Amino acid sequence: MIPKRTMKKSILPISMCITLGLTAEAQENTRPNILVILADDLGYSDLGCYGGEIQTPNLNRLAENGMRFTRFYNASRSCPTRASLLTGLYPHQAGIGRMTFNEGQPGYQGTMSHNAVTIAEVLSQAGYQTGMIGKWHVAETPLRPDQRQWLAHQVYYDEFAPKDNYPVYRGFQDFYGTIYGVVNYFDPFSLVNGEEPVRTVPDDYYSTIALTDSAVSYVNRYAENEAPFFIYLSYHAPHWPLHALPEDIRKYEETYKAGWDQIREKRYERMRQIGLFDQESDYLSPRHFSESWEENPTLEWDARAMAVHAAMIDRMDQEIGKLFAALEKNGQLDNTLILFLSDNGCSSEDCQHYPEGENDRPAEMRNGESIIYPRNKEVLPGPENTYASIGARWANVANTPFRFWKAKSYEGGICTPMIAHWPKGIKQDKGSVTTEMGHVIDIMATCLELSGGSYPKVYKQNQILPLEGKSLVPILKEGKREGHRELCFEHFNERAMIDASGWKIIRPGDKAPWELYNLNEDRSELNNLAARYPEKVAELEKRYLEWEDRARVNPRP
Repeated sequence: MIPKRTMKKSILPISMCITLGLTAEAQENTRPNILVILADDLGYSDLGCYGGEIQTPNLNRLAENGMRFTRFYNASRSCPTRASLLTGLYPHQAGIGRMTFNEGQPGYQGTMSHNAVTIAEVLSQAGYQTGMIGKWHVAETPLRPDQRQWLAHQVYYDEFAPKDNYPVYRGFQDFYGTIYGVVNYFDPFSLVNGEEPVRTVPDDYYSTIALTDSAVSYVNRYAENEAPFFIYLSYHAPHWPLHALPEDIRKYEETYKAGWDQIREKRYERMRQIGLFDQESDYLSPRHFSESWEENPTLEWDARAMAVHAAMIDRMDQEIGKLFAALEKNGQLDNTLILFLSDNGCSSEDCQHYPEGENDRPAEMRNGESIIYPRNKEVLPGPENTYASIGARWANVANTPFRFWKAKSYEGGICTPMIAHWPKGIKQDKGSVTTEMGHVIDIMATCLELSGGSYPKVYKQNQILPLEGKSLVPILKEGKREGHRELCFEHFNERAMIDASGWKIIRPGDKAPWELYNLNEDRSELNNLAARYPEKVAELEKRYLEWEDRARVNPRP
């Protein structure tokens, strides 16, 4: 149970009310609540409303009564995406160009920069109640000599990261979640309530349920106050390790025995049927692997792994349904903008081959029992004493129809499913699908427009970098907007830029040449046109390099 925190009624500055042409009371009653729900490593086609076979009725309902985006982008990995979402800046500008380790460069501080403000910092000054639940992963996470024992809850420290970058010091009035990235779903490392470590959890604890319970408690408490709320709910699911409840796994025990090809082809056919892709075009990319399902020597293990992945998503959807029910009960659902998306494409990682007991990967459970990393797939995934992931072959399915996966700058890494739901505000037909291009940097600008908040030039004596994002509100209301001239990407030397016209260049590594694709005709990037249009490559490369200089992508190899 999350303890209540005393809230004072927020009063808006008179000048802001005059600007909006509203009294403070009227403004409080008309401004929407904002709920951002972020999944972790969710594949583009995992949800039912994006073509998947996984049972997601609550998110399907959200899509059927809202809008779906087919060209919404992230920063290709967890912590860079989170930094961009929270600040409206590109990851390097927000201080996290790579991971949460300090590399001694402004763009690679490993922690969210104080030359950036968060949505919560801005909206709290605009009179919003602010709460965050779940995975933070934007603070520098130190490694300690007794890391193995720390990860196993066998030694304790008061801080999991410098507290000046905990959520409660970055604009959130309430926080319940984890500071680090990877967690044991049944007994999470780095769990914090406010700024206090949570040292024990109940025997029946499961992260997805606990996070939702906290979110529901926030919603109910915030409903007692006239001020609107901003809630950021950041699930761990379905990021590895593959941990799920037995009753959820049972629902999918037979599903994935059909194999990679059949599941992938059926997903794409459903995507075309529901209008995510033009039925006249064929965007299904070839599989990355020649091995057939029948040739796979570990069929049982692989079918079980994907069943656990599906169970984790299924449970997340079940819990989101509880949150929607709370909003409905409080009469808040119609005037709450809900945005649901993923932080990157599905992961290809084989985490069972990682060294255990390092970084955020525990080697033991709290009771001292060893955690099995099934390097030879000798133990089925799902229980707490195993750490495993679905691997590249199923990730290729999860990201249907695109190529590649998390951490890459191809569409399979950077394009996320994104659902918007706001009955009082969205003026497009229910169930609309938009091809308008957007990015996580746009969420800050959207929140600013809806809240009446002001983006500062200086905050707490720190110079704040100019906002990069553009509001999504015109898309929600009018179906289109004047968007970005280009969107740019860089992560571990994976580079890309998408021009507003639909041209995209990709450089997958320092030694690789630039590739060129026309996304209007080739969403899955199957036809590299660089040799045919070298002048277009040169033009886009020049603009990309100008962005690198401006966005703190440094040092350039």
